[in-house]
Amino acid sequence: MISLGLFMVSLDNSILFTALPAIEEQLGTTPGQALWIINAYPLVLSGLLLGAGTLGDRIGHRLMFMVGLVLFGVASLAAAFAPSAWALVAARALLGVGASSMMPATLALIRLTFPDEQERNTAIGLWSSVAVVGAALGPVVGGAMLEVFWWGSIFLINVPVVVVAVVLTALLAPPNLPNRAKRWDATSSLYSLLALTALTLTIKEAANPQRRPALLAAAAAVALVGGAAFARRQRRLEDPLLTLDIFRSRIFTGGVLAAMGSMFVITGTELQTTQKLQLVDAFSPLAAGTAITAMAVAAFPASVLGGANLRRVGFLPLIAGGFAGGAAGALLLAAGSRAGSFPLELLGLAVVGVSAGAVMSVSSIAIIGAAPAHRSGMAAGVEEVSYEFGSLITVAVTGSLFGRWLAIGDGPYEAAYASAYHSVLGLVAAVAAALALVTWWCFRDNPKSGVTSSYD
Repeated sequence: MISLGLFMVSLDNSILFTALPAIEEQLGTTPGQALWIINAYPLVLSGLLLGAGTLGDRIGHRLMFMVGLVLFGVASLAAAFAPSAWALVAARALLGVGASSMMPATLALIRLTFPDEQERNTAIGLWSSVAVVGAALGPVVGGAMLEVFWWGSIFLINVPVVVVAVVLTALLAPPNLPNRAKRWDATSSLYSLLALTALTLTIKEAANPQRRPALLAAAAAVALVGGAAFARRQRRLEDPLLTLDIFRSRIFTGGVLAAMGSMFVITGTELQTTQKLQLVDAFSPLAAGTAITAMAVAAFPASVLGGANLRRVGFLPLIAGGFAGGAAGALLLAAGSRAGSFPLELLGLAVVGVSAGAVMSVSSIAIIGAAPAHRSGMAAGVEEVSYEFGSLITVAVTGSLFGRWLAIGDGPYEAAYASAYHSVLGLVAAVAAALALVTWWCFRDNPKSGVTSSYD
């Protein structure tokens, strides 16, 4: 039940990657619209997640999960039959609303079901593996559907899954336990969504070769005002959604950076590689998606084993070592592309998958385990936002920079595209290497549990 909901949420983050060329052709989308089609989903999801957790506490997580499933199904139908690019953007935003309703309930139900720390760590590792596999399988599922059906079919597959998940939730989920004493602050969620939307627009416009200074300045100003308004409101609330003191723990901060960074590595690699395989190497959508499964096949066991063996090996080799491996995998993938060696490219994808899976398997444990008890709900919200915000920023940064590097490239289109692709992989490798150093500092004592008593 939980896995079905989480699988859909993570699948919809990446299922568009192989479908973008078909959508651009049939809907006539511009590059900017294409980025918004991808980003509308994680943007709304990130902006509403913190508040959605509190709302779930108030009305009950079982009910919240059911509402999210229904919204997700309705939005999937709207996306499948969207008549224009902006209609598809709106449907993707509604998908984000549904996903934000489901996500907090998944971890809440895990916490209720597994009170033992070792069992909970293993369960969270499995939870992370479902997210990894869903994100990694998105391109191949999309490619398989496009071999037979039109682009809208990639959203229709959610509908039967929603129906099954609703039935299983009604039959198997724990009783709904609302807490009317909890207050849901909708204003904070709106401020958060406003700040993230403006930040995303700022990044896109800053990387745009034909940037408009007035729009860039306005977007940056709105991002700052929205962020300041959110922070000010948190200081006035008795039960804030987020306070900065929670980041005083090195373990907690390291977990947040690991969650965001793992999405930068896996999403940045996956998004650009699926496009390159189709537009430069002339792969079909299915062939391109199938190639990407090398990441999923490698990521799944790494994610499961990481959570199960945390008490034996500790955070340091899994997170800092994982980022070091991610940097090596991105460089290996670029080398294979330059040499025209598809087996070497597959090896690079597999190395990236293993590395990201290892990081994701325990970053959630670090975030949740390092937070003080009275901040556990806040920590769960931050954990979920970290992954979605990582996806959001990855698409905004790599997509915008890719477009800029492509525009200034020399030679034939295929050569310029390949050059821009290699530049993106170089950026992914550089970010992964930097995160390996930063997370080494955060986890240098190599704790073998997320719990820490000091905020140093």
